[in-house]
Amino acid sequence: MESKLVIYNTLTRQKERFEPLNAPHVGMYVCGPTVYGDPHLGHARPAITFDLVFRYLRHLGYKVRYVRNITDVGHLEHDADEGDDKIEKKARLEQLEPMEIAQYYTNRYHQAMEALNVLPPSIEPHATGHIIEQQQLVQQILDNGFAYKSNGSIYFDIEAYNKQYKYGELSGRSLENTKDESRELAGVGEKRHQADFALWKKASAEHIMRWPSPWSDGFPGWHCECTAMGRKYLGDTFDIHGGGMDLIFPHHECEIAQAIASQGHPMVKYWMHNNMLTINGQKMGKSLGNFITLNEFFSGNHPLLEQAYSAMTIRFFILSAHYRGTVDFSNEALKASEKGLQKLLQGIADLKRINVSAHCDSETEHIVKSLRQKCYDAMNDDLATPQLISHLFEACSVVNKLVDHKATICADCLKELSDTMRLFTFDILGLREEASETSQEREQAFGKVVDMVLELRAKAKSDKDWATSDKIRDELAAAGFEVKDTKDGVTWKLNK
Repeated sequence: MESKLVIYNTLTRQKERFEPLNAPHVGMYVCGPTVYGDPHLGHARPAITFDLVFRYLRHLGYKVRYVRNITDVGHLEHDADEGDDKIEKKARLEQLEPMEIAQYYTNRYHQAMEALNVLPPSIEPHATGHIIEQQQLVQQILDNGFAYKSNGSIYFDIEAYNKQYKYGELSGRSLENTKDESRELAGVGEKRHQADFALWKKASAEHIMRWPSPWSDGFPGWHCECTAMGRKYLGDTFDIHGGGMDLIFPHHECEIAQAIASQGHPMVKYWMHNNMLTINGQKMGKSLGNFITLNEFFSGNHPLLEQAYSAMTIRFFILSAHYRGTVDFSNEALKASEKGLQKLLQGIADLKRINVSAHCDSETEHIVKSLRQKCYDAMNDDLATPQLISHLFEACSVVNKLVDHKATICADCLKELSDTMRLFTFDILGLREEASETSQEREQAFGKVVDMVLELRAKAKSDKDWATSDKIRDELAAAGFEVKDTKDGVTWKLNK
């Protein structure tokens, strides 16, 4: 199939037409969480970004195999192969088995993703379930001369690799930038060069998470898992590798080097990265201690939060910015998202209240007939969700005019308007109504009561009982119902 979708490829630093290697099949790998703490807003952004990619590619007719991993071993506190394993450190603090920690926070992550309406991936492999594949990867790199053994650990030899290939092409860093500039440190530690990274780490005596290997009892380096699992489930080459911008260096840079060093050619065609979520301009993250968990957003239980925010408000907040742009947290921005989401959902709900006419007025017809293509154009331009949302807001303005009898629409155009708004709001953006079934039933009951009261008002007007008529209108207004008298009849809406 011919694709009109254009995406930004971090590797080439330009937008490119999306042309899968084996259409209609698409392979997509996205770096998932390291499960040692509750998911926070920073975890929500890549999850929602690549959920959007997943949804849209499937909508376009591609058969997508989406792999998103769970890191449950090997992610040390510092990317420079130093410090404790994050999960093992948490296990010691809480006096639990590391796998208890990993399972507990994996469950918590899944609960948060379900609340955010993030679709589950096709495959969710765990690093601990693929130790053999990671050892095979390390052995291939050793056999090809791009790694060395040091005190039972295996390190990737950046300098040997750089003689034949180019390290740093994704991040734009040169080998000299990544080497240790201090000659005093030469020879200190296990690594030959500061830029070298661990493929396999020998476990210290007190280290809990360890596996036998030809080199030592130990555990894989953090970067190995994605290369090994991506290749296992998507093949030697696949279409998309995604993650947050903070993973470009060193994680994704190391992945590229590992793939080429082991198999002689790159593994990924398109590299996609979402930008950061910040608080006062600083990246939100566990390591910085400035994060707000998703459960805290949902409950409002955090000093920086003025109120609770629903899961769909969070999703709308993230989608309101382009995935490659930064998003700075503030209560004002979240409140604006809350209002924007309500406006969009109310617009869709009000579609049921529109009276069909024999003909459309010209302005309505033009907007409705061009809406679907405008929405596709936005999505095809590197998933431009802010533009898509603006088109949906324009549609909401049309709905308001139709409800207020200030415009007319025929049955075919009303169906097109409804189908387009629902498709892009619910199926592609992944938003959904958050009201419970009980709340929806209550709202329907409210509507019936208001309609009944307005019938009483209409009778009072016909009886020229203006005092009663005005009293009913004023009492409804005081309760939050806006009543409008138009030449075509009475309309009302609840101002929430």
